[in-house]
Formats: sequence, C-alpha cells, structure tokens
Amino acid sequence: MTEIRAEEPSPQLLEYIRRQRRHTLELLTVCAIGLVPWTILLAVTLPSGYTVRQWRTTWVGFDVLLLLSMAATALLGWRRHRGVVVAAVSTGALLLCDAWFDVSLALGTPDVWWSVALAVCVELPLAGFLIQRVLGMLKLARWPNAPKAHLR
Repeated sequence: MTEIRAEEPSPQLLEYIRRQRRHTLELLTVCAIGLVPWTILLAVTLPSGYTVRQWRTTWVGFDVLLLLSMAATALLGWRRHRGVVVAAVSTGALLLCDAWFDVSLALGTPDVWWSVALAVCVELPLAGFLIQRVLGMLKLARWPNAPKAHLR
C-alpha cells in the first residue's frame, strides 16, 4: 500500500479557486433563470411545423462533430491524457442530443421506431457508459481540502 502525498495548495490559490467557483455558479444561475422566460416564449411562439433548408448539412455536420468527439475521446484515452474527461462528457452529451433530436423529429413518421431503437440500443447506453466512466475517474481525483486517502 502506497500513500500518495501532494503539496498543500497555498491559501491564495485556494481563495482564487473558491472565487472562480462562485463566479461560475453565479453565471450559471443567472443563465438558468434567464432560460425560463426564453423557453416559455419559444413554446408559445414557435410553429409546430417548419420547412427547413440545409437538412443534410445540419445532420451530416452534427455527425461529423460526434465523430470528432468520439475520436478525441479515444485518442486521449489511449494516451492516458486527463483531457479524456472533457472529451468523454462532450461525447456523452452529443449522444444524448442525437437521441433526442432523432426521436423527436421522427415523431409521427414511420421512421420513429428506427430512431427509438437506435436511441435505446446504441446512443443512450453509450452516453450512460461514458458518463459513468467519467464519474468513476472523478472519484479517483484528489481535490483541495479532501481527506488524505490510501490507494490500493
């Protein structure tokens, strides 16, 4: 059994981290509150149907973004780079978005069952797996002021 010892961060660094955390949380709180009236406005004013342009560009572009995110996650994972955490969460979020849009845009069409099957069998399980793995990695991280632990 080996104990990992890390230098204690300086009080200035800890205060800087606390201040940055507080500012970030304040910004997110204001954005979440601001999103409520915006969402209500969209719910009331958007048409239920809309003819779109560049449908192929939109979906192919989204899938290219998903592909790049998956590739970055794989590459960073193979290289054991800590950036894999951000890439894996991003990939998981993109998979959740893909499932949502595939299913919601196929509602009322014969393709809805294919979209649901793909979401339930591929996209949602993979997103859940990636997010679960990230949470597992975060449990291993050492945070300032965290009790010292022994690794086995």
